[in-house]
Amino acid sequence: MTGMAEFVVVGASLAGAKAVETLRAEGFAGKITLIGAETDRPYERPPLSKGYLQGSQARDKAFVHEPGWYRDHEVDLILGLPVTALDAHGHTVTVDRVDKISYDKLLLATGSRVRQLDLPGTDNTGLRYLRTLADADALRSALRPGANVVVVGGGWIGLEVAAAAVGHGCSVNLVARDAAPPLARVLGPEVGQIFQALHEANGVRVWRGVEVREFGGLSGQLTHVVLDDNTELPADVAVIGVGIEPNVDLAASAGLMIDNGIVTDASLRTSDPDIYAAGDVASSLHPLLGKRIRVEHWANALNGGPAAARAMLGRDVSYDRLPYFFSDQYDLGMEYAGYVEPGGYDRVVFRGDVAAREFLAFWTREGRVLAGMNVNVWDVQDDIQKLVRAGYGGRPADLDRLADPAVPLPEVLTPDRGDAS
Repeated sequence: MTGMAEFVVVGASLAGAKAVETLRAEGFAGKITLIGAETDRPYERPPLSKGYLQGSQARDKAFVHEPGWYRDHEVDLILGLPVTALDAHGHTVTVDRVDKISYDKLLLATGSRVRQLDLPGTDNTGLRYLRTLADADALRSALRPGANVVVVGGGWIGLEVAAAAVGHGCSVNLVARDAAPPLARVLGPEVGQIFQALHEANGVRVWRGVEVREFGGLSGQLTHVVLDDNTELPADVAVIGVGIEPNVDLAASAGLMIDNGIVTDASLRTSDPDIYAAGDVASSLHPLLGKRIRVEHWANALNGGPAAARAMLGRDVSYDRLPYFFSDQYDLGMEYAGYVEPGGYDRVVFRGDVAAREFLAFWTREGRVLAGMNVNVWDVQDDIQKLVRAGYGGRPADLDRLADPAVPLPEVLTPDRGDAS
């Protein structure tokens, strides 16, 4: 790669920011342009539903770099203007329908957008989504003591918003269309029930197996939420957290392969050899799992951006990081690593004190550990990830020893038949 090469990153996101940081750290001396549709410089999203929303973290802590970093590292940062076209054949992107920028290599880090509800009353003031820093600003100002808050959606965003609202002194109802406990699609009902009990212990009323029929209002202001069983929940604020979908429109219009995200190989290269994708938007071949997955979590953006940058520089990249995420709700902190599709396990093994919410949980199939979670137990992630890698490599664990806190985690694997010992 010559020093005069031009690299363009579309998406001034965490993945995009870490990619340009890596390009410079790896010695790339060519032109770098980073383009974002939002007016804020790149920031991390976890504080939006965690520390910043809770009030325990300053807004500025969300930003990836100091304001002057991009200038100091000769990164042309274009904010507040969307990329409206991609000409893969001509190697150009069009910004705001006017300016064309040429590239030698392109990274798409366009992320995701929230799924929106199309129901009566969605135009009432008081409905909130949470995806951007501006969304977090607006929601944080609305979470006042005594406010009635309805959270629609039983995923991570919904639960973290519910916890933050309780912390601000709000009265909270959480509505989930799934009849199973919250998070059951990710964690299964065994662990999902633990999170439901946590929220109920903190005063949240959880409604399962119901849907919102209407957002009721008076003079354009939200006053209540009507469920499909005719229940009316008082509401000053309704927060909609029903999932996200990848921003693939730009890639699709350019003819790139799309399948639940922008399809990439293990080096994060798309179906076009000069275009890469990273973060929420990428559906990437995972070398360990042997399949393509799309991961919507912070760590994937944090690590995927640098991996894509190295691949753009011609390095030999095989992006095999395990999916990882964390959450903080009330006095519960947790980390999770691994990958299990719904119904993809046959047993959850618990280790520790579940009632006291100080435990580990492992999702296993035929004795192999496919994912693990630590709840209020720390400094075990490395061991958990080793068990998951062993499990996906075909090596089972002794599940009785796995459940026994007296047995060190590195000692729960069954003997490797390939070991000479």
